[in-house]
Amino acid sequence: MRQRTKELAMDKNGESDVLEAIAKMSEQDHTIAKRLHILIKKTAPTLTPKTWYGFPAYANKDGKVVCFFQHAGKFKTRYATLSFSDAANLDEGNMWPVSFALNNLTPAEEANITALVKKAVS
Repeated sequence: MRQRTKELAMDKNGESDVLEAIAKMSEQDHTIAKRLHILIKKTAPTLTPKTWYGFPAYANKDGKVVCFFQHAGKFKTRYATLSFSDAANLDEGNMWPVSFALNNLTPAEEANITALVKKAVS
Protein backbone atom coordinates (compact mmCIF):
# COMPACT_ATOMS: atom_id res chain seq x y z
CA MET A 1 0.00 0.00 0.00
CA ARG A 2 2.80 2.41 0.89
CA GLN A 3 4.59 1.59 -2.37
CA ARG A 4 1.45 2.37 -4.41
CA THR A 5 0.95 5.67 -2.54
CA LYS A 6 4.57 6.57 -3.29
CA GLU A 7 4.11 5.68 -6.99
CA LEU A 8 0.99 7.85 -7.24
CA ALA A 9 2.81 10.76 -5.61
CA MET A 10 5.71 10.38 -8.06
CA ASP A 11 3.28 10.29 -11.00
CA LYS A 12 1.68 13.52 -9.84
CA ASN A 13 5.02 15.27 -9.32
CA GLY A 14 6.27 14.04 -12.68
CA GLU A 15 3.20 15.42 -14.42
CA SER A 16 3.70 18.80 -12.74
CA ASP A 17 7.39 18.86 -13.63
CA VAL A 18 6.64 18.07 -17.29
CA LEU A 19 3.95 20.74 -17.53
CA GLU A 20 6.29 23.25 -15.89
CA ALA A 21 9.07 22.40 -18.37
CA ILE A 22 6.64 22.76 -21.29
CA ALA A 23 5.41 26.13 -19.99
CA LYS A 24 8.96 27.54 -20.15
CA MET A 25 9.39 26.74 -23.87
CA SER A 26 9.07 29.11 -26.81
CA GLU A 27 5.62 29.30 -28.38
CA GLN A 28 6.35 26.86 -31.22
CA ASP A 29 8.10 24.34 -28.95
CA HIS A 30 5.38 24.75 -26.33
CA THR A 31 2.64 24.01 -28.87
CA ILE A 32 4.37 20.84 -30.09
CA ALA A 33 5.31 19.67 -26.59
CA LYS A 34 1.80 20.18 -25.20
CA ARG A 35 0.22 18.21 -28.07
CA LEU A 36 2.85 15.47 -27.75
CA HIS A 37 2.20 15.24 -24.02
CA ILE A 38 -1.51 14.72 -24.58
CA LEU A 39 -0.90 12.28 -27.44
CA ILE A 40 1.63 10.14 -25.55
CA LYS A 41 -0.52 9.99 -22.41
CA LYS A 42 -3.54 8.95 -24.50
CA THR A 43 -1.60 6.40 -26.57
CA ALA A 44 0.41 4.87 -23.73
CA PRO A 45 -1.28 5.49 -20.38
CA THR A 46 1.16 3.06 -18.74
CA LEU A 47 4.01 5.54 -19.28
CA THR A 48 4.71 7.97 -16.47
CA PRO A 49 5.52 11.60 -17.30
CA LYS A 50 8.74 12.91 -15.79
CA THR A 51 11.50 15.30 -16.70
CA TRP A 52 14.78 13.85 -17.91
CA TYR A 53 17.69 16.29 -18.11
CA GLY A 54 15.01 18.98 -18.14
CA PHE A 55 13.14 17.47 -21.08
CA PRO A 56 9.57 16.18 -20.97
CA ALA A 57 9.96 12.39 -20.89
CA TYR A 58 7.82 9.30 -20.44
CA ALA A 59 9.02 6.32 -18.43
CA ASN A 60 7.92 2.70 -18.20
CA LYS A 61 6.91 0.92 -15.00
CA ASP A 62 10.60 0.30 -14.20
CA GLY A 63 11.28 4.04 -14.33
CA LYS A 64 13.27 3.82 -17.58
CA VAL A 65 12.65 6.61 -20.07
CA VAL A 66 11.04 5.28 -23.24
CA CYS A 67 10.73 8.58 -25.12
CA PHE A 68 11.45 12.26 -24.63
CA PHE A 69 10.95 15.61 -26.33
CA GLN A 70 13.97 17.86 -26.91
CA HIS A 71 12.76 21.35 -27.73
CA ALA A 72 14.59 23.41 -30.34
CA GLY A 73 15.22 26.25 -27.92
CA LYS A 74 17.33 24.10 -25.59
CA PHE A 75 20.33 24.02 -27.94
CA LYS A 76 19.16 26.72 -30.36
CA THR A 77 18.58 24.23 -33.17
CA ARG A 78 16.17 24.75 -36.05
CA TYR A 79 13.88 21.87 -35.06
CA ALA A 80 12.71 19.95 -32.02
CA THR A 81 13.07 16.18 -31.76
CA LEU A 82 11.05 13.30 -30.41
CA SER A 83 13.51 10.58 -29.40
CA PHE A 84 13.24 7.04 -28.12
CA SER A 85 15.67 5.33 -25.75
CA ASP A 86 16.91 1.76 -25.74
CA ALA A 87 13.96 0.92 -23.45
CA ALA A 88 11.65 1.43 -26.44
CA ASN A 89 10.76 -1.69 -28.42
CA LEU A 90 11.55 -0.22 -31.83
CA ASP A 91 14.26 -2.70 -32.87
CA GLU A 92 14.17 -3.69 -36.53
CA GLY A 93 17.17 -5.64 -37.77
CA ASN A 94 20.57 -4.06 -37.24
CA MET A 95 19.60 -0.39 -37.69
CA TRP A 96 16.47 1.68 -36.98
CA PRO A 97 15.60 5.33 -36.35
CA VAL A 98 15.22 6.50 -32.76
CA SER A 99 15.00 10.27 -33.19
CA PHE A 100 12.61 12.31 -35.31
CA ALA A 101 12.78 16.00 -36.21
CA LEU A 102 9.58 17.98 -35.60
CA ASN A 103 8.72 21.42 -36.94
CA ASN A 104 4.97 21.02 -36.64
CA LEU A 105 2.38 18.39 -35.77
CA THR A 106 -0.25 17.64 -38.36
CA PRO A 107 -2.65 14.69 -38.21
CA ALA A 108 -0.17 12.72 -40.35
CA GLU A 109 2.66 13.20 -37.85
CA GLU A 110 0.33 12.46 -34.95
CA ALA A 111 -0.64 9.15 -36.61
CA ASN A 112 3.04 8.25 -37.09
CA ILE A 113 3.88 9.17 -33.50
CA THR A 114 0.92 7.17 -32.20
CA ALA A 115 2.15 4.10 -34.10
CA LEU A 116 5.72 4.58 -32.84
CA VAL A 117 4.66 5.02 -29.22
CA LYS A 118 2.41 1.95 -29.39
CA LYS A 119 5.28 -0.08 -30.79
CA ALA A 120 7.73 1.36 -28.25
CA VAL A 121 5.62 0.15 -25.31
CA SER A 122 4.62 -3.20 -26.82
